[in-house]
Amino acid sequence: MKRVILLFLSICFISFNSDAQTNAADSAVSAFIPNFGYSFQLPGGDVAKTFGNNSTIGGGFFYKSKSNILLSLDMNYIFGNSVKDAKSILSMVITDQDHIIDGNGTYALFSLYERGYTLNFRFGKIFDFLSLTPNSGLMLMGGVGYMEHRLVIDNQFHTAPQISDDYAKGYDRLTGGININEFVGYFYMGKSRILNFYGGFEFFQGFTKSKRDYVFDLQKKDTENKLDLYFGFKVGWMIPIFNRAPDKYYYY
Repeated sequence: MKRVILLFLSICFISFNSDAQTNAADSAVSAFIPNFGYSFQLPGGDVAKTFGNNSTIGGGFFYKSKSNILLSLDMNYIFGNSVKDAKSILSMVITDQDHIIDGNGTYALFSLYERGYTLNFRFGKIFDFLSLTPNSGLMLMGGVGYMEHRLVIDNQFHTAPQISDDYAKGYDRLTGGININEFVGYFYMGKSRILNFYGGFEFFQGFTKSKRDYVFDLQKKDTENKLDLYFGFKVGWMIPIFNRAPDKYYYY
């Protein structure tokens, strides 16, 4: 993975430094573009059996060529509070009234969350459709990456050893695998270093498997291949770095 990242950055650096100074407002430019994004996602497939809606935040880098070809490397953190079928997952330790008895003989305070991440390499293009500048337009991208998600049990004060530390791994549904992803939206890059953004619809298809040797409620290892789907709307802010031409002045 380190070699892939270094190769990506090297290509961007060489291409970026080979261009003459240009003005992004009136001509297409090559640029190295750090970016930060947020998305709201709906789950589908196998992951929807365990989790509900979630959000992601993340960041990465675009490289945009003068012909508006895009390369992207990004990482996104998945977080959500909607957990389905918790009683079944915790069936070995939960009571009929949905409580867990802690080491003091009282009800343990606990919450359940979804956590995870995706790491993605993408390729795409900006098309001349509704273009406000030569560097803007319809944005289409596709890529491959790695996806991982799990159930986090937050046991306040750590009073319930049966859902803490290594025991929690038997319930956390840790799942990971290769994903393919698609994005369709709009990309805007103007002369300003500040007002640059993208937004659109994002889709993930994850081909995943359980990464735990034993799942307590199944009382065995989960060996099934899974198809985890996410559908969402994503917006991002960009800070393009390019060789900017000096402003023109006219004297009379």
